[in-house]
Amino acid sequence: MIALDINGADRGPRSVAEGARLSGVPVTLFGPVAELPGETGVVDAPVAIGNDEEPARAVRAKPEASIVVAAKAVASGDCEALVSAGSTGAALAASVFHIKRLHGVHRPAVAVLLPIPGAPTLMLDVGASSEARPEQLVQFAHMGSAFMQAVHGVERPRVGLLSIGEEPNKGTPAVVEAHARLAASPGTIDFIGNVEGHDVPAGAADVVVTDGFTGNVALKLMEGTAKTVTGAVRDAVRSGLVSSLGGLLVRRRVGRLRDELDPNATGGAILLGLRKVVVIAHGSSTPEGIANAVRLADRAVRERVLERMAAALTAAGALRSARADSVGAAND
Repeated sequence: MIALDINGADRGPRSVAEGARLSGVPVTLFGPVAELPGETGVVDAPVAIGNDEEPARAVRAKPEASIVVAAKAVASGDCEALVSAGSTGAALAASVFHIKRLHGVHRPAVAVLLPIPGAPTLMLDVGASSEARPEQLVQFAHMGSAFMQAVHGVERPRVGLLSIGEEPNKGTPAVVEAHARLAASPGTIDFIGNVEGHDVPAGAADVVVTDGFTGNVALKLMEGTAKTVTGAVRDAVRSGLVSSLGGLLVRRRVGRLRDELDPNATGGAILLGLRKVVVIAHGSSTPEGIANAVRLADRAVRERVLERMAAALTAAGALRSARADSVGAAND
């Protein structure tokens, strides 16, 4: 059972509820019953936390908020995973407070599959924290590698560290130290060294590791560029008779490309490093986007991503206190 917070999405609760139906996955909705007359499986939690509120403070001050009630349902075991298209900060705070981190994980990371045609690439962190210490970047590398193996079937994911040059001494002090640590532990993951911005859309790595500030800027830049480019292609093929005739020939391929670049196709970002699966959908998600976010959460549960991630971190010695029972251990 997936807990789906229906507050906070740009298109409103009804659109989110429609996405739940499209997903084909058992879901419990958390939000305003009054806005969904006749809908079954809704836990009435009309209070929302907005993007303009300080997340941690709001989560503490509003225990009746839908995202908080949903997170508690996941923490108690009533639901197996959490999905929300509301405030990312609120979802992160509610998850850390109630679902909690895996034992030994310094900080969770928001990981998103980039819309790169033919080259699925996971980037993390893209917004959980604006800065990251070397040991956190190392953990991100192992968590991202385990996720790509478990969910996307990449046998040995290539892991790159986002920097301003490929040389080991390029980048911030945290990036340089993280590079040294990852390079000193061969065999645990396939660390390919630093990757630059232009390497990311080229599919040079299966996992790209960075801090949340840099990752969020890079993600939005790529999404905006993809939208602009596909719009320009569409306008070009409609600009005249000859272009229109040619456009008829390429319409199907352009449409397929547009679908691959659409953030709705990936479903959302997953919060890695928590004890339960948490997926954050884009605020502007269509019902199909919500459905894909729910499917992503369901697949992560079925593929036992958390257990595999904990095992990978333990094997690499990347936890603060490596233990075989990392998933169930008490939060430090």
